Amino acid sequence: MADIIFSKIIDGEIPSEKIYEDESHLAFLSINPFEKGHTLVIPKKGYSNIFEIPQDEFLNLCKVVYKISQHFRKVLNCDLNIWSNNGEISGQEIEHVHFHIVPRKDNKKTYALENIEIYMDGEMRNYAEYLRLK
Repeated sequence: MADIIFSKIIDGEIPSEKIYEDESHLAFLSINPFEKGHTLVIPKKGYSNIFEIPQDEFLNLCKVVYKISQHFRKVLNCDLNIWSNNGEISGQEIEHVHFHIVPRKDNKKTYALENIEIYMDGEMRNYAEYLRLK
């Protein structure tokens, strides 16, 4: 795979709070969330960027992003930011295609690393349980 951290999350070597998983995709809570509930959606195959992923696999990934987004909107009753950085110059830090789904719970106009939310003990697990697609 193109990255190490996502590979270890997929393989279960690094624990994660999963929101959704199927044969080809995984969605889990970000450990550095811009808002609580910030979720990363990845294909299990390690493509570095959208120019490497085959079109049918990219479209299937987008269907998963859509499914999770619809679920979040229903459960959280909020708007969402959805994005994917593509390449280093765009801010992509992990060389593995991934989407961010971020609940918009207030009037923040932008997100920055200095605005990272912190989960209290056990809170991340509770969020995952609440948001998990069953």
